[in-house]
Amino acid sequence: MSQNSNPAGRFGTFSGVFVPTVLTILGIILFLRTGWVVGNAGILGAFAIILLSNAISLFTALSLSSIATNMNVRIGGIYYMITRTLGLEIGGAIGIPLYLSQTISVSFYVIGFTEALVTVVPGLPPKLIAIGIVLLFGGLAYWGADFALKLQVIILGILAAAILSFFAGGWGSWSSPTLFSPETSQVPFWEVFAVFFPAVTGIAVGVSMSGDLKNPAVSIPQGTLWAVGITCLIYLATAFWLSLHAKPEALIADYLIMEKIALFPSLILAGVFVSTLSSALGSIVAGPRTLQALALDNVVPKIFREQLGSPTEPRMAIIVTTAAAVSVILIGDLNFVAELITMFFLNTYGMINLTAAVETLVQNPSFRPTFKTHWSLSLLGAVGCYGAMFLINPGATVIAVVVSYGIYLILKRRALKQDWDDVLIGLWYRIARFGLIRLESVPWRAKNWRPNVATFAGTAGTSKTREHLLELGAWLSSGLGFVSFFHLLVGPIESLAERGLRTTSCRQLRRYLDDRRILGFAECSIVEDFYQGIIQIMQTHGVAGIEPNTAILGWSRKPEIQQNHIRLMRNLVSLKKSILFLKYDEQRGFGRKKRIDIWWRGRDRNVELMLLMAHFIRKSDPWLGAEIRVLQVIESQKGVKNAAEVISAFLKGVRIEAEPVVMVRTDPEQSFGSIVLETGADTDLVFFGARLPQSEEIDDFIYKLNTLLAYSGTAIIVRSGEVEDILETD
Repeated sequence: MSQNSNPAGRFGTFSGVFVPTVLTILGIILFLRTGWVVGNAGILGAFAIILLSNAISLFTALSLSSIATNMNVRIGGIYYMITRTLGLEIGGAIGIPLYLSQTISVSFYVIGFTEALVTVVPGLPPKLIAIGIVLLFGGLAYWGADFALKLQVIILGILAAAILSFFAGGWGSWSSPTLFSPETSQVPFWEVFAVFFPAVTGIAVGVSMSGDLKNPAVSIPQGTLWAVGITCLIYLATAFWLSLHAKPEALIADYLIMEKIALFPSLILAGVFVSTLSSALGSIVAGPRTLQALALDNVVPKIFREQLGSPTEPRMAIIVTTAAAVSVILIGDLNFVAELITMFFLNTYGMINLTAAVETLVQNPSFRPTFKTHWSLSLLGAVGCYGAMFLINPGATVIAVVVSYGIYLILKRRALKQDWDDVLIGLWYRIARFGLIRLESVPWRAKNWRPNVATFAGTAGTSKTREHLLELGAWLSSGLGFVSFFHLLVGPIESLAERGLRTTSCRQLRRYLDDRRILGFAECSIVEDFYQGIIQIMQTHGVAGIEPNTAILGWSRKPEIQQNHIRLMRNLVSLKKSILFLKYDEQRGFGRKKRIDIWWRGRDRNVELMLLMAHFIRKSDPWLGAEIRVLQVIESQKGVKNAAEVISAFLKGVRIEAEPVVMVRTDPEQSFGSIVLETGADTDLVFFGARLPQSEEIDDFIYKLNTLLAYSGTAIIVRSGEVEDILETD
C-alpha cells in the first residue's frame, strides 16, 4: 500500500473532525481548572488567557485550513501536511514526537479518569482499571474507527448535558465578579496561562482522521474552525458564570466548584469522566494513523503500516500504540513527561503555522488553497506556539527541540527518498530570484569579483573523465563563486537528443560529483563544434552578472588540439573571459599539496588572477595551509633587493600571504625552463602567465610553451581576460 492510495472516505465533517476536536478541547481543564484560572487571574485576566490561547489555536486552525485546501490530505493528518510541504526529514522530526505524544496522552487521559473514579469509589485498583480501559479502547480501535466515533457522539451528548446542567444552576445566588487578580493569589499571570493553554491544543485529533474523511479539504477547515469557535465561547461563558457564583478563594481551593453550582451535580462528575475517556479514545484512534503514515514513508519500519486484513484500520499500529500506552501506565508518575508532551504538540502546531507562512510568502504556483490565510496570521500563530512553550516550561521546551533536531539529523543521515517536491525548493528559488534581481540592479565592482568557472571535462565515470579538472574546479569553489562542470556532446543535435544522451550524461556527471562531494553544477550540452560550443556557453550560461568569467580545460598533447586551444584563448580574451589550461603530470599529480609557485613577470592582469586562484585553492581543505611563493628571475644581483621589495609591497597591498623569491640568472645561456626545474623540486602546482600571441605566432608560441612545461610538474597556464584589477580592495 502506497501513501498515494487512500480507502474510500467514511466520515464527514461532524463525526470525523468536529466531534473528536470538541471532545479533546473540552476536557478535564474545563471542569477542574477553569475556576482556578478565574480565581487567580480575575474574570478579565481569565478572558485574556482564554482569548489569547484560542487566538493561537485559531491561527493554527487557519494555517491548517490553508494547507488542507491546497492538497489531497492522505493518511497522517498534520504529519502528512508538514512532510508534503517541508520534506521527509522535517516531517519525520515532527511526526515521531507527535505520535509518541498521542500515544502517551492515551495513558494520561486514562490515568486522569481512574484517579477521578477512585475519589468517588475508594478502594478500586487504579492501575488495573487503567490498563483494562486502554485494552478496551485498543480493541474498539482495532475493531474499527466507525464504532469509536459513534461512541464519541454519545459522549458528546453527555458532555453537552453536563455543560447545560452547569449553566442551569446557580440562578438563586449571585456574587460580584472579581475583575482582576486578587491580592490573595500568589500565581503570576503567565503561570496561570501555562496551566490553561494545554486545553486548546486538541485540534490535531480531528485532523489525524484525514485519511478516513470523505472530503478532507472541506471537513478539516470547517470541522476544526467550528470546533475552535464553539469551544472558545463555552470557555468564556463558563469563566463568566463561575465569576458570578463564587469568590476567588473558593474558585482557587475547590477544583470541583462547577459541581456545586450545577443544577444536577452528578452530571458534572459524568462530564469529568467522559471528557477524559473521550480524549483517550480520540488519541488511540488518531495515534496509530500517524504511525502508519510514518511507516508508509519509510521513516519507521514498514511493518507498522500493516493492516492485518482490515481494509481501513492500521491494526499493527493500533497494537503497538495500545502496548505502549499500557507500558506508560505501568511506569507510573510521569508529570514531567506530561509537560514534554505539550511541548511536542506545540512544536507541531508551530511548524504548521510556519509551513503555511512560508508557503504563502514563497508564492509557489502550485500553492493555490481555496481557503486563504494571510501569512502574518500564520506567523503570529507560530510565535504564539513557541512563546507558549517557553512560558509553560523552558526546560521541557529545550528537550523537545533537542529531540526533534536529533531525529532530524538521524533522518538526514539516512538520506530518505521522497517522490514529491517540497516548499523548500520554492523557498530557495524565491531567495535566488530576489538575489539575482538585486545583482542585476547593482553596478559591478572589481572588489566583488569571484571565480565563476566553467570546467570542461570528459564523460563522468569513464576512461575519458579528466578527474584532475574536476578536482581543480572543486578547489576553486572555495572562493565562494560558481563552478559548473560541462560535458559537451559533439554531433548532430537532433540525433543525440532523441537518444537521450544529454539527460543521461548530465545525470551521470551529477552522480559523479555527488559521490565525491564536489560542490558545483553538472551541465551537459549538445554542440556541433566543440570550440564554438565553449564560446557560446561562456557567453550565455548564467544570469545577472554571474555568467562564467573563467574557463578551465586540460592542456592536450596533440599539436592540432593545442592550436585550437590557443585560438580559443584569443576568442575568449576578446570576450573579456579568462582561461586556464591545466597541464597535469600523470606521475606527480598534485604532489603533497603543500606548495604553489607563481611566476612573476611584473604586475599585470595575469599575475592578479594567478594570485587570486592560488589563494582560493589554498582555502580548500586538501590545500589548507599550503605555501604560496611568488618567483621572479632577474639578470643582476643588484636588483634582488628592489625586486623583492616590489613584490612584497604588492602582496602586502592586496593582503595575500605569500613569500617573494627573487633569483639571479647565473648563466646568460641558462633557460627559464631549467630555472623552473631547479626551483620546483618540492613544488606541487605551478602557475604560468601566458601572453596573447598573434595568429601568425601561434606555432612558435606553442613550441615555447611546451618547452617550458616540459621542465615543470603539474602546471596551470593562465591568460586573464579581465580589464580591471580584481585584487582591488578599496
